[in-house]
Amino acid sequence: MRIVRFASPSGMSFGVLDGDGQVAQIEGHPFGTISFTGQRHAQADVRLLSPILPSKVVCVGKNYADHVKEMNTGDAPERPLLFLKPSTSVIGPGDAIRIPAGSTNVHHEVELAVVIGARGARNLTPEQVPGSVFGYTIGNDVTERDMQKADGQWTRAKGFDSFCPLGPWIETDLRGLGKDPADLEITCTVDGEPRQAGRTSQLLFDVPTLVSYISQVMTLLPGDVVLTGTPAGVGPIRPGQRVECSIEGLGTLTNAVSGADTASTAGGAR
Repeated sequence: MRIVRFASPSGMSFGVLDGDGQVAQIEGHPFGTISFTGQRHAQADVRLLSPILPSKVVCVGKNYADHVKEMNTGDAPERPLLFLKPSTSVIGPGDAIRIPAGSTNVHHEVELAVVIGARGARNLTPEQVPGSVFGYTIGNDVTERDMQKADGQWTRAKGFDSFCPLGPWIETDLRGLGKDPADLEITCTVDGEPRQAGRTSQLLFDVPTLVSYISQVMTLLPGDVVLTGTPAGVGPIRPGQRVECSIEGLGTLTNAVSGADTASTAGGAR
């Protein structure tokens, strides 16, 4: 099932996107039993937003061996390397990634994003994790690389408004599509130029391990997002370019890149 969050003339709602390009509006949030309102919209007539507004985005650094090598920052970590992106960094498909004033070294990072379900996640074993996963979407862990190197810790470099595109929807049943979350193709292009290509089977720490580890540190609430790391090929993006992040079974998340003075929905619709 593809869960979307969308804006229409009547406001913002969650819905289910079917194979015919129709969005069936649902009551309230998508966790638990889904109840349809009877309202249907053509996808072309609504604006897709970030499919969820998480209380926090928990990210994992250096989780692909080839990315560790290209960053030239030492060996792969012995345990998951965690950091946070604020909820205000989240934007949706079609929204603009805004380059901070004076910055010339902002990079794209395509990632498999795990969305936590109604049970939340606290002190889970890896075997318990599937019961707390609502579904999967695509994330882009946008990063200001000069600030990342200068600061030593990554909050500023990864926390700007618009630095966490998510979408275009949450797929709740990848296995029903014949896809295994543990082995999905993951790619990123910029203006059509291939930049990143990998498979989630290359993760140093897989999804059950990551969610279990994080849940020992902090409670993951329903709707929270875990970004699982990025493969090699990260590189700069500049105003006027178009970034397309794709994951097998999850579609493509597309965002333009703009300068810092462009208006945004951050803090609003997102």
